[in-house]
Amino acid sequence: MLVKPTAGGVTVRLRVTPRGGSDRIEGRGEDADGVPHLRLRVSDVAEKGKANAAVLKLLAKAWGVPRSSLSIASGETGRNKIVAVAGDPGDLRGRIETWLESLVERPK
Repeated sequence: MLVKPTAGGVTVRLRVTPRGGSDRIEGRGEDADGVPHLRLRVSDVAEKGKANAAVLKLLAKAWGVPRSSLSIASGETGRNKIVAVAGDPGDLRGRIETWLESLVERPK
């Protein structure tokens, strides 16, 4: 499950590529075990939290939520992350899943 409801909102699994040339959401992906994630690239480097800040800014804009409602729940120093979005779990899950359905997959 890509978007998972929690007590205070939802969590979303990510695979982030820092220094990726530009800030963009590339679409859905799966790890070797078949666990789904959202693929992102950010132009910032992965030092001093710059790439994480760029990820949260990009997702806040894409999902139409305040930047302050997003945080890195796990994976702060790795490429695989879980981002937490605070708010109503039902509303957020519906909003993000609708947004995911609208994504156009780009060729690799």
